[in-house]
Amino acid sequence: MISLYSRGQFQKTLDGAAQLLQHFPNSIKLFNVQGASNEGLGRFDAAVESYKNVLAINPDSAVAYYNMGNALKDQGKFEEAIEAYNKAIVLNPDNADAHNNLGIAFKERGKFEMAMEAYHKALAIKSDYAAAYCNMGVVLADQSKLEEAITAYRNSLSLNPDYAEAHYNMAGAFAGQGNIEEAIASYKKALSLNSDYADAYNNIGNIFADQGKLEEAIEAYSKALAINPDYGDAHNGLGFALLNAGELKRGLDEYEWRWKSTKYISSKRHFSQPLWDGQKSLQNKKILLWCEQGVGDTINWASCLPLVTSQAKHCIVECQEKLVPLLSRSFPNVEVKPENRSLDTERNDFDYHLPMGSLYRSFASEVSRKAKADAFLFPDPVRINFWRKRLISMGKGPYVGISWKSANMSAKRLPNYASTSDLSPVLTLPGVTFINLQYVDFADDLSKIQNELGVTVHHFDDLDHYNDLLEVAALCAALDIIVSTTSAVPFISAGVGTLTKFASWKQSPWSNNLFNPVGPSVDKFERNTWQSWHNVFHLIAEDILKLSDDWSHQ
Repeated sequence: MISLYSRGQFQKTLDGAAQLLQHFPNSIKLFNVQGASNEGLGRFDAAVESYKNVLAINPDSAVAYYNMGNALKDQGKFEEAIEAYNKAIVLNPDNADAHNNLGIAFKERGKFEMAMEAYHKALAIKSDYAAAYCNMGVVLADQSKLEEAITAYRNSLSLNPDYAEAHYNMAGAFAGQGNIEEAIASYKKALSLNSDYADAYNNIGNIFADQGKLEEAIEAYSKALAINPDYGDAHNGLGFALLNAGELKRGLDEYEWRWKSTKYISSKRHFSQPLWDGQKSLQNKKILLWCEQGVGDTINWASCLPLVTSQAKHCIVECQEKLVPLLSRSFPNVEVKPENRSLDTERNDFDYHLPMGSLYRSFASEVSRKAKADAFLFPDPVRINFWRKRLISMGKGPYVGISWKSANMSAKRLPNYASTSDLSPVLTLPGVTFINLQYVDFADDLSKIQNELGVTVHHFDDLDHYNDLLEVAALCAALDIIVSTTSAVPFISAGVGTLTKFASWKQSPWSNNLFNPVGPSVDKFERNTWQSWHNVFHLIAEDILKLSDDWSHQ
C-alpha cells in the first residue's frame, strides 16, 4: 500500500486502507495513510477527518496535528491551520516544517511579523532550511522590502542552488525593482530547473508586455498555456497582448478567460440564467448587461447599447449608481439601474446576461468595421447651453478642459498619469481658457499651476465632478477641447462628441481598442514607458494652437 502511495496511486491506496481498517479500526498508520491519500486527491475535508480519527485514538499525536494543518492550509482555512500547527508545535517544538508552514499560514492572513518569527524559529532548528529563507523572502517582498527579499532568496539559493521556486521569487523582486534583465535571467534559471514552470513563462510575458515587446510576450504566454491550458492569468495576459498588437478577434476571445484569472474572480456575478453567447437570437428576450470594471470602461462599452436594443425586446443595464442619470438620459429605451448583487441567484427579470466587457466580442464585426463611433452620450441641451454661457462669461475661447490623474493611482496604473509640470506645453498656450475637469486631489495642483506658470485653471466649486456625471457631461459638451490622461473624463468627453486629446501610455495593458475612449473626435497621443510626457503634450499643444488659429480666422 505504501508503494502505491509513493507512485501517486492515491485512489488505490485509499481502497486498500479502507479494507484494512475494517480489520484494524484503531490503526493510526492506516488513518494517516488515508489522510495523505485524500490530500493527494485534493479531498482536503476528508483528509482532515482522517487526522481527527488519529487524534481520537491518540490526542497527543503531533504528526496528526501537523498533517491536519497542511490539509487546512491547502484549502485556504488558514486560521484553523494556524491552530493545528500550534498544537503540533506544543507537542513537538523541534518540528521545523511545522514552524515553516505556520509561517506560510500567518503570511496568508497578513500577519507578517508572526510569519517572520515562525520562519526564524524554523531556521533556528534547521539552519540549512532553504524553503524557510525563500518563504521569508516572499513575506518581505509582500511588504515591498525588495532588497531584503532578494537577500533572503540568495540565502536560500546558497543552500540549494537548484531551488527553482527561489529563483522564480527572486525574479519577481528584481522585476519590482525595475531590474528587468536580472528578472528575466532568474525566470530563465527557474525554467532551466523546471521546464513546466508555467508561472515563470507568464511573468516573462508580463515583463515583455510592459516593455511593448508584444511578439515576445505572446510567445511567453503561449508557452505558459502549452503547459497549463486552463491558466486564466496567462490567457488574460495573452488577450491584452493580442489586443495591443491589433489582433482584435483573437484578443477578444482570450479576454473572455478573464473570469478564470485571479484578477477578476471577485468581480464575477452568478445568475441562474445563461450567459448570452452573442449568437442566440434576442428577439422577444430580455437581457441584463452588468458593469464589471471602472466608470470609464462602463461608459465606453455603453457605446454598444444601440446594437443590443436593436435585437432585444428589453435591455437592462446595471452600472455604478452615479452613472444612472447619464446613461438613462442617453439611452431612454434601456432600463438603467444601480448595480445590486444581493439577489443575483434569485432573479427572474431577464433571459440572458452579459458582462459589459464582452459586448465588443459579441459585436466584433460591427465594432471593427466602424472607424469612428457616433456620439452616444446626450446630456440635457439646456444644461449644455448654461455651461456655454458661463464659459463665455469667463473669457475668450477656445475653452479647454484638462484632467491628468485618476481616483485610482495604484503602482500598476501610475505610468498612465502625468504631473502638472508635464502639462506645461498645453497650459502655457496663449489665448486659451482652461477649465478643471479633475475630480480628485486637484486643489494643490491648481495652486501649483497658478504659482509656477501664472496660469489660472478655472474650477467650478458648485459642480460635483466626482458624482454628478450627467452635469459633467453637459460641461464637456460645452467645451471646445478636452485634454486628458486615462480617467473617466476622456470617456465622457469622447462620448458626447467633444474633440478629445487623449494622452496615453503605449505599453499600458489598457492601451487598445477595448479600452480606448470611443467617440467621433478622439485623437490619441502615446508615450513609451522609457519616455517622458513632454513630446505628447507638446504635440497636443501644437494641435490646439492650429485649431485656435483656425477659429480666430472664422
